[in-house]
Amino acid sequence: MKSSLFEPSSVAVIGASDNPNKVGGRPIHYMTKFGFAGDVFPVNPARTEIQGRRAYPALANIGRVPDTAIIAVAGDDAVRAVQECADAGVANAVVMSSGFAETGDQGRVAQHQMVEYAKARGMRIIGPNAQGIANFSNGAVLNFSTMFMEVEPQDGPIAIVSQSGAASVMPYALLREMGLGVRYLCATGNDADMDVPELTRAVAADPGIKLILVYIESLLRPDFLAEAADIARSHGASIVLLKGGSSLKGAAAAASHTGAMIGHDGALDAFLVRHGIWRAHSLQEIVTAAPLYLRDAKCGERRTVVLSHSGAVGVMSADAAEQVGLPLADLSAHTRERLRETLPGFATPSNPLDLTAALMGNDGMFPSVLDILAKEEQADMLLVGIPVAGPGYDVPALARATAEFAKQYDKPVALSAPQPSVRQAFQAHGIPVFRTEREAIGALHQYASHQAMMKKVNDVRVQARVSDIHFPGAAGTLAEAESLSLLRQAGIPVISHVICGSEDEAKAAFLNFDRPVVVKGCAAAVPHKSEHGLVHLNLKTSHDVHRAARACLDSFKAMGCEDGKVLVAPMVRGVHELMLGVTIDPVFGPVVMMGEGGTLVEVRRDVISLLAPFSSADVLEALHRLRISPLFHGYRDRPALDLAAFADAAVKLGDFACRYRDRLCSIDINPVMVLARGEGVLAVDAVVEITRGNNDE
Repeated sequence: MKSSLFEPSSVAVIGASDNPNKVGGRPIHYMTKFGFAGDVFPVNPARTEIQGRRAYPALANIGRVPDTAIIAVAGDDAVRAVQECADAGVANAVVMSSGFAETGDQGRVAQHQMVEYAKARGMRIIGPNAQGIANFSNGAVLNFSTMFMEVEPQDGPIAIVSQSGAASVMPYALLREMGLGVRYLCATGNDADMDVPELTRAVAADPGIKLILVYIESLLRPDFLAEAADIARSHGASIVLLKGGSSLKGAAAAASHTGAMIGHDGALDAFLVRHGIWRAHSLQEIVTAAPLYLRDAKCGERRTVVLSHSGAVGVMSADAAEQVGLPLADLSAHTRERLRETLPGFATPSNPLDLTAALMGNDGMFPSVLDILAKEEQADMLLVGIPVAGPGYDVPALARATAEFAKQYDKPVALSAPQPSVRQAFQAHGIPVFRTEREAIGALHQYASHQAMMKKVNDVRVQARVSDIHFPGAAGTLAEAESLSLLRQAGIPVISHVICGSEDEAKAAFLNFDRPVVVKGCAAAVPHKSEHGLVHLNLKTSHDVHRAARACLDSFKAMGCEDGKVLVAPMVRGVHELMLGVTIDPVFGPVVMMGEGGTLVEVRRDVISLLAPFSSADVLEALHRLRISPLFHGYRDRPALDLAAFADAAVKLGDFACRYRDRLCSIDINPVMVLARGEGVLAVDAVVEITRGNNDE
């Protein structure tokens, strides 16, 4: 990356216009208006002066090589302009011209040729079809958005990097409405060369940036984004990402439930968690918590105190906190006693804390309550709710007291208030403000959860160690027995079983197991057995086994499946059924899914994904984000699960997937019977799909 990208000493505008409302005129207008101190060279053979500046008929007539060029001409002229700039030694080009990959195959070929020509001569390109970039700290606004005509820029500790022009300026406008400044804004268009991950890495290197907002529709270079996250964390900056568009599916086989459920979107989730990047799910969410990020206060255990003079606000705040999983602080007996001494007798000193209408006209009560809460170990964060204020309420004094509390004790504090005047008073003192308690709770939850996520990011990754494993020669979906054999070699506990070619062999196998047993059809061509009546459970006699085996073999014959066999195994009942799965994402690599198992796994969809490799601690933390996690430690008469054994199996599966990512397509292990704590786990059913190895004939 050339250092001149965001700090150019000179900029040529090819296709320059005297009209500031045209693509070739607006960057010149912006650089003039916003104080760009470098040289601007308008290039237009039809004019000698543009917007008060000398114009040049061609790049060669300037007499020096500019650091950066803006390309604002169309079609073949844009390609020629890029070539001229590259030949001249220009470091960077912002290609605003459209008509390339976004138009189809022909445009894609032209784009590729243009980029390769520039790269071969050392020039980097942003675009084409790019709205452009901006550095509002020095006025280098190489961007044609109309937004800056309407919403005045202000330098600040925030950067926006987006594939979309609109998705770059919408958060910009919302941030400016919140009184927050933005330093960098990048809209990269087709991402043909310098893309969103690379530019994110570039802005992350600025130690003055504390928050980076990213919008993507595709991600092809995750390693650059991972580097950006590492750089940002090194100086206390955070990255929040919003992905637009429908989820892309990874290269998963039709036989794989896991691949279908993870998809590319689930793999992206796992990647973001791995690198401490928060995933927003709406434009509002990407900006809502911005004021909290900029204050960078310590979150502790996220335990929150809600303080208001309205009982209703307290109730609604508690409801919102429970819905997002934000814990409310459990105030100590000493704190409650001190609050009783301070609050009116009809107030309840609990959390949420209702100050009642006594707040009106009692200037000393609010700071006294804050002083008490400051000494409460459970109070990690504070939400102040002011649903109504007017004559009798000293709002400036409330704002000053809140600001002093936040500064002295370094705790995240937020205000919810529907009245603009109240928000303005608190905002003037640097307090993050929100219209409703639900917005404030959501922002506190996001900020605190994101900080906790970033603390768990390990710079040293787990190294996968797996011994050599024998793979079947043919590619495709393996039968259950072959699948279980691979998993056993990988160190995953699997159910004991016998493969039988006839009902008599099945009857003989029955005698080797404790009763009851299960009989299942086993054929690579029929990976999902339940749908075809090929699973017979709780068989207690040899006659039952004989009849079940015959039914399976007859079903195979009816389906035209010539290699169908029967698997006989003991009937195992775990405390709970979970599942494990793997898919090899073409961008992110091996992804392991884990969660609720059984036949309704795709309906319940209570699953979570991790990028492999990972540690047992990573698995245990992920499991406790599942909806079913309250069941893991025992309930009613059911014992606690052996989560340690499940985590060990998940780690081994992830290591296996990393070592043999070139041989694997997908793995489904469902169910994994999880026994009581200390008793282990067993993989009861599995489907593995493999691809042909490099050495296979």
